[in-house]
Amino acid sequence: MNIVLKKDKEKNLLRQHPWVFSGAIHKIEGIVKELSPVRVISGNNEFLGWGIYSPTSQIRVRLLSFKEAVYPDKRFLQEKLTTAVKARNRLLNSGNNAVRLVYAESDGLPGIVIDQYNDFFVCQFLNLAGEYYREDLIELINELYHPKGIYERSDAKVREKEGLSIRTGVISGEMPPDTIEIMENGLKLLVDIKNGHKTGLYLDQKDNRSIVSYYAEGSDVLNCFCYTGAFSVYALKHGAKSVINADISESALKLAEQNAAINNLPIERLQTVKADLFQLLRDYEAEGREFDLIILDPPKFIENKSNVIRGARGYKDINMLAFKLLKTGGILMTFSCSGLLDSLLFQKIIADAALDAGCNAQIIQKMTQASDHPIGIFYPESFYLKGLVLRKV
Repeated sequence: MNIVLKKDKEKNLLRQHPWVFSGAIHKIEGIVKELSPVRVISGNNEFLGWGIYSPTSQIRVRLLSFKEAVYPDKRFLQEKLTTAVKARNRLLNSGNNAVRLVYAESDGLPGIVIDQYNDFFVCQFLNLAGEYYREDLIELINELYHPKGIYERSDAKVREKEGLSIRTGVISGEMPPDTIEIMENGLKLLVDIKNGHKTGLYLDQKDNRSIVSYYAEGSDVLNCFCYTGAFSVYALKHGAKSVINADISESALKLAEQNAAINNLPIERLQTVKADLFQLLRDYEAEGREFDLIILDPPKFIENKSNVIRGARGYKDINMLAFKLLKTGGILMTFSCSGLLDSLLFQKIIADAALDAGCNAQIIQKMTQASDHPIGIFYPESFYLKGLVLRKV
């Protein structure tokens, strides 16, 4: 089966970018069989790659292999899987037992995410390319790594664009407990892989959580959008004077309290606040509250190109409020996980927020996603997490 591209639409594939958009396709030769690889060729009949065709998504083909002789079968999958896992071995051998083992296109496996939490694996199959490998992947995981259980969290809305329904539950092995205890940089964290955000924990923030240790000692800390309080665990461990966990989710806040307790941290220094963060920060400003360290890790404000401006306003507003609450000399750790917001625009938004707050600030460190979320050099879309450490001056 051939997917023939329009003239001059092969440039991205020649640079090994793994997507073919609907507007790039000239014609389809033959009948496309569901979940079977198709050949993608240029208008000059040159082979470009093997991929999986999606009739409903704007991304019509996701490339798996760029070599005609390398057919994307189970053997190909095993090679990609073992290469990805081997690349994470150093993380798993350094006191961490929670890691992203496969990061979709960045590891050459579009639509597949595999996270390890102690003895359990969590898989996401986010599109038809992921579905193509599902059964073989489950078999390989069990054969090569022998987890206690494999749990599926294919519940992302992006599946709807591929005509796929939501699917969650045990794939094989044991049902995971309500919470799994993992180790991260020597600290214990409880993870709910069945109901938590994403696959249970924001593993992409692993490296950034360690940065808190440099600024926590003797500090009054406000952790906004705290989720299960992992940043706060680091802060308390490294001598924070007080920590406020603030989030809208009551269940997440309960888990945040448990995370502090299982690490034998001084929970009398920890306060939990269930609130809308935009309103809470305005209330704190009215009360004249001030903090030495503020962490802003909000959810994705920009889901698509149509709400970039609205999302940018949200980032500006929340950061302006944080600057107003920050003591002079205090530290703001601020993030955006919106892939459609580039780094320069994010930095400009933060600068505008400081200006509106009537203060000055210095960028003293830039942050990004953890090393088990590698950025594919031919796939810039894999870079999404941006962060700044700023000092108010």
